[in-house]
Amino acid sequence: MGIMALVVQKYGGTSVGSVERILAVAEKVHATKSSGLDVVVVVSAMSGETNRLLALANEIDKDPSLREQDVLLSTGEQVTIALLAMALEKRGCAAVSLTGPQAGILTDEIHGKARIQEIDSDKIRTHLKHGKVVIVAGFQGMTQSGHITTLGRGGSDTTAVALAAALQADECQIYTDVDGVYTTDPRVVDTASRLETITFEEMLEMSSLGSKVLQIRSVEFAGKYRVPLRVLSSFKEGPGTLIKLDDDETEGESMEQPVISGIAFNRDEAKLTLRGVPDIPGAAHKILGPIGDANILVDMIVQNIGADQTTDFTFTVNRAEFDKTKAILHEIAEELGAAEVVGDTKIVKVSIVGVGMRSHAAVASEMFKALADDGINIQMISTSEIKISVVIDERYLELAVRSLHDHFQLDKR
Repeated sequence: MGIMALVVQKYGGTSVGSVERILAVAEKVHATKSSGLDVVVVVSAMSGETNRLLALANEIDKDPSLREQDVLLSTGEQVTIALLAMALEKRGCAAVSLTGPQAGILTDEIHGKARIQEIDSDKIRTHLKHGKVVIVAGFQGMTQSGHITTLGRGGSDTTAVALAAALQADECQIYTDVDGVYTTDPRVVDTASRLETITFEEMLEMSSLGSKVLQIRSVEFAGKYRVPLRVLSSFKEGPGTLIKLDDDETEGESMEQPVISGIAFNRDEAKLTLRGVPDIPGAAHKILGPIGDANILVDMIVQNIGADQTTDFTFTVNRAEFDKTKAILHEIAEELGAAEVVGDTKIVKVSIVGVGMRSHAAVASEMFKALADDGINIQMISTSEIKISVVIDERYLELAVRSLHDHFQLDKR
């Protein structure tokens, strides 16, 4: 790392959604640079731009070549990097814009959802040495053979974290339209509070459970390469939330670590049950094998053994996959001689997350009691070391989240 501290800042689509907003971002970046830091900025396309480009492609071909679609979509970010560089130059701040390929971001060959393989950061380092702010197009890279690729949904977050890792940045700051990570969705619980810090593990659980603040791949990347991540608002001053390692060095802090850090929920759940499955070895594989082959992700699984040597096999999938999964199950039911297939699309998953659970035994029973006190029936339960998830009827979602938020006193954070 250079003598100067280095930060990577990422601004999403809404943060650069108009010329006015790009000028505001330039002001923030200039202020950071003026405070004596080296700055690399990663930007997304202006909000709505990627969809506009996709619509153009679809007017020509509903199923265009993915290679050409990547060439098209990568232009969205190219517009933003040039405009931001102009805005900084106009303020008297030396800046240079680089596309993903120019910045040395090398990816695999999978168009539409490429993964970054390595970053040749020499070009960026040279520009930084010359005192410039380097602005890199997010969401894109290039294959070894020179084809432009895009990184899939939320790819700009991944670009920012990967650059921060390659450049050994002191912090990767993700500017977005929220001012941090909250104990739960403030639209559901108005007393939800912003967390000062959260661990990578907790953030990964929150992201995978439906908290949309950060793209999960970028959190995995940051955890793997030990890059401190900070979520901040583009529109409101404040310290945001720092996502950090749950290291032994912080033992002192973690003794006071609250048991629960947050509550996540997912409305896109559906439940399927295969009733009367013969209780024989290999039945679970015969049920889940064909579902996995169809690329359907199964989430929670519960198996109940009946007195008549048959079992009921229940699992959840994404709601969009419900009909497809049900059709496959009907075929499996015939093959296995199961009694019937039943399903429910009106369910949700609510989860409590916290590394503090590791050392507190009674968390699950407290959660179940809080729900029972409100007359909420639990249909399925799944636990891991730092989370407990339950499936409940969707009409109780908001009540459940509020009562758990209350019970675990998350508004006192």
